[in-house]
Amino acid sequence: MNIYGASGHGKVIIDLVHSRMEEIHNVLDDNPVITGIYNYPVVHNFTPEVLRRKTIIAIGDNKIRKKVADNFSGGFYKGLSHATAVVDRTVELGPGTVVMANAAINADTIIGAHCILNTGCIVEHDCVLDNFTHISPGAVLAGGVKIGEGTHIGIGALVIPGKKIGKWCTIGAGAVIIEDVPDYATVVGNPGKVIKIAENGNE
Repeated sequence: MNIYGASGHGKVIIDLVHSRMEEIHNVLDDNPVITGIYNYPVVHNFTPEVLRRKTIIAIGDNKIRKKVADNFSGGFYKGLSHATAVVDRTVELGPGTVVMANAAINADTIIGAHCILNTGCIVEHDCVLDNFTHISPGAVLAGGVKIGEGTHIGIGALVIPGKKIGKWCTIGAGAVIIEDVPDYATVVGNPGKVIKIAENGNE
């Protein structure tokens, strides 16, 4: 496989792949200054030979990850979980989605493409996560939560059962979500309060 992204998030994805004993063929990056990561040389020329391998995008920023995915000419690797993660057999992982170390994803959860389920997060039963979402370390989604495209749930945030969070939202670290959240909202605090809504998704 290829890993696209040779910065901090790329290091974590490399560890994830190593935990599964799978082979990394190329590490890709657009930045010509980055020449290597761990023992892998970084490839800047995405030739057809390179792109015949399927790719995981290792970029933490949701908007940048979406932009890369939308413009990438290669194929994407299947969803992949760290060997220490607990992912129920009924969970659906979209292509390019990664589940990090010690995360737990429980029964009948559906996760879209190019999502990040970060270290030690918990996603309970019957949740639905749209494409390009990021659940940060230690965040907890209770059962039946729905998360829209591109939303970022901050470190240690909690979402109570059955709540809906819109697309391209930012949920602050440690926030406790007890009400539905509209699209493009920024929410902080306990209980969570909307402090900003970006017009049409733009700041």
